Amino acid sequence: MIKEKLLIGGRWMEAGATIPIEDPSTGETIGTLAAGTANDIDAAVNAAQGALRGAWGKATAAERGRVLAKMSALVAEQVDALADMEARDVGKPLKQARADAVALSRYLEFYAGAADKLHGETIPYLADYTVYTLREPHGVTGHIVPWNYPMQIIGRSVVGALAAGNAAVLKPAEEASLTALAFARIAQQAGLPDGALNLVTGLGEDAGAALAAHPGIHHLSFTGSTQVGALVQAAAGRNAVPVTLELGGKSPQVVFEDANLERALPFLVNAGIQNAGQTCSASSRLLIQRSIYNEVLEKLAARYRTLRVGPAKDDLDVGPLISAAQKARVEEYLKLGSQDGVSIVARGEIVANAPSGGHYVAPALMAGMKSGHRLAQEEIFGPAQVVLPFDDEDEAIAIANGTDYGLVAGVWTRDGSRAMRMARAISTGQVFINNYGAGGGVELPFGGVGKSGHGREKGFEALYAFTRLKTVAAFHGRD
Repeated sequence: MIKEKLLIGGRWMEAGATIPIEDPSTGETIGTLAAGTANDIDAAVNAAQGALRGAWGKATAAERGRVLAKMSALVAEQVDALADMEARDVGKPLKQARADAVALSRYLEFYAGAADKLHGETIPYLADYTVYTLREPHGVTGHIVPWNYPMQIIGRSVVGALAAGNAAVLKPAEEASLTALAFARIAQQAGLPDGALNLVTGLGEDAGAALAAHPGIHHLSFTGSTQVGALVQAAAGRNAVPVTLELGGKSPQVVFEDANLERALPFLVNAGIQNAGQTCSASSRLLIQRSIYNEVLEKLAARYRTLRVGPAKDDLDVGPLISAAQKARVEEYLKLGSQDGVSIVARGEIVANAPSGGHYVAPALMAGMKSGHRLAQEEIFGPAQVVLPFDDEDEAIAIANGTDYGLVAGVWTRDGSRAMRMARAISTGQVFINNYGAGGGVELPFGGVGKSGHGREKGFEALYAFTRLKTVAAFHGRD
């Protein structure tokens, strides 16, 4: 049985209570996590402050980059082990878990190289003045990471903060902490100074809430639901702390009649069912021009009928949902598929050998609803997609922008001018033209608008977010 501890100031420590670790593929308990409390968060923040006063705060940008480069190499060596761990902890098929581990190594590689490239500027000003700007770390950053992509989100959030010179306190999701703990051990192995990274596992309402509200935190990064994100922002607001929020989505892919359907179809389906649909940027709405609607719906249905669902270790198309509670939530949404004229057009298949205790839901393709229907408006966060027809470009834009969310969109057309118009007209943080890939490209700034959140991570934008700008104006004229 696994028995995990907290990492505070370079020391692995037990907590007063524990949280069970469940394998979503079987429903079995495979170990325990330490249940950190507000006191543990306070100790972690103090340790981070100590690191900034000590070796980590004194390290040059190049030295920080070298540590991250070592971590990248170590992650690359352990990709298969990390993938196995993630598959067991989260329920991802092995190929998806492996892709996440590879991405973590790439995040470390990217930010290792970027650490000493974060420059200030000189500003032309009055005679006898030299004015310049400095990029300085916030200080202690807090990171609340969800259960659906722990390695990827640690990469874009924690690694970016460390590259900029911050010391970090990481609170991973209680449902998926194993790869976060492995990441912390790799950091120690690579020589990251004690206290530069602290990891406190525990419940969101205990450790997470304490981290969001702690007055010693200077910047917060949160990825999760819109509802919890609002609570995190409110808590941070009481300390006037800047927050990066990456929240929910109801992302559309818009398919025009001139689209290359052969190329589009794999993206249309995979972007909805990857990680069992438990992806904030999942393409849960497919908008199809009416002239090709029936044709595309038939092709989508045929693909859905081939999808197989089973244990993570079997490496099928879809694994289990993270928990029994999440399965129940998704199934409640699917019940709407028999109401209001909505139909479930096609479903995937749960394989016969899937353990009865696992949290499996067969992917569902749904059609026949209006764009204002709950299924077309609310984030299901499961393997389900809705298909909506549109007549022309204006209607497509209206439907695409017709939710509270704005995270990612895809546009499929051979008309370059229309693609550019759509890219400008759709209100999202990312638009993909003739592709769909929010999960890829560590260089690509990522974040949303509306109830999908604000702020950007990934790419160089993350380094700007994890630093504060200081302006220096020096007078050097004769008195």
